[in-house]
Amino acid sequence: MRILVVTVVHHPEDARILHRQIGALRDRGHHVVYAAPFAAREVLPRPDLEGIDLPRAAGRSRRDAVGAARALLVQRGHEVDVVLLHDPELLLALPGTLRRWRRSGTGPVVVWDVHEDTAAALTTKRWIPRPLRAPLRFGVRAAERLAERHLRLLLAEDAYQARFRRTHPVVPNFTTAPVRAPEPPGTERVVYVGHLSRARGALDLIETARHLGPGPRVEVAGAADPDVRDALAAADRDGVLRWHGFLPNDRALALFSGALAGLSLLHDHPNYRHSRPTKVVEYMAHGVPVITTPTPLAAEMVERHGCGIVVPYRDPRAAAEAIRRLGADAILRHTAAQRGREAALTHFDWADKAVEFTYCLESWVREQAGAGQERRRAFAATRSTSPARRARAGTRPGPPP
Repeated sequence: MRILVVTVVHHPEDARILHRQIGALRDRGHHVVYAAPFAAREVLPRPDLEGIDLPRAAGRSRRDAVGAARALLVQRGHEVDVVLLHDPELLLALPGTLRRWRRSGTGPVVVWDVHEDTAAALTTKRWIPRPLRAPLRFGVRAAERLAERHLRLLLAEDAYQARFRRTHPVVPNFTTAPVRAPEPPGTERVVYVGHLSRARGALDLIETARHLGPGPRVEVAGAADPDVRDALAAADRDGVLRWHGFLPNDRALALFSGALAGLSLLHDHPNYRHSRPTKVVEYMAHGVPVITTPTPLAAEMVERHGCGIVVPYRDPRAAAEAIRRLGADAILRHTAAQRGREAALTHFDWADKAVEFTYCLESWVREQAGAGQERRRAFAATRSTSPARRARAGTRPGPPP
């Protein structure tokens, strides 16, 4: 298959898009073209992967990115078997384009990968004025219903099924556990890997590090929203914590080796109540004890598998105390690490889902190809029996039955 993967929101090195989905497709021998905001994120496409640079959609600046994506779909969409979209903004690039593809009978299978509860996520977007959030949520739900009618959908969480009328395949944010046993957790470093925002606990990370004082150092890797960037930079400059900025997935995962704990300090927002934090699964897979706030899926994993400690929302002092507890109790620390890794290997291994993901796209392409052949046969049969065609062939219609 030929697949065009498009995002204007996510970082080009996004783990779900590049390392899991594109990696799985290429392992199956499929050709992938990856369109993403490479220049805006100051990264280059991987040398062995065809990359197309797009503008980045950020804050209120989204029109140029959507327009560029629409132009790309018009130019390259007919060349591929699948267009895989990763942002709800890209739904705005489809009107007109879908109609042209369907009239010509040469269009690709168009798939929207639903990463989050977009309507619920609007409550955390500080750049959206509060009076506009309710109308926008209504608009997002209407767009989701239209997308379900005209596109194929993949969901990142089982809980997202409730937003749609039909059942859609779920491709969860599992991770690839290292084959070799990881280094046992030490006592010197605590890590956080992921996007940084107020709602994701960026400021709580800083305060947790302050409460630790000269204890274990906190290392943070991830791109940051503008409203927390200065605070993180100041904390890094003052030695409160170490902020590495954004790191590619393989370099970020290297921070886990020997870490005392992995932090997930999400706030209590609707978008997080139905999501399994990828970072928690990654901590578990790499043998790192987890410290998480009580978002339902994260807390359920930690408590069921005994792989860490759950702390209250917005309570950096409690997070620091949980770090000290793990640091002082070697048995607790090593047991949590071992149980988390065993659970990740058994229940949350991406290798199992990679096969399902690629098979899903392949089956949709076969299905569309079969439907296209059936339409062409029906059209040819209609033409061959039309009165005008028989007249040109020198025949007359027979008597009515």
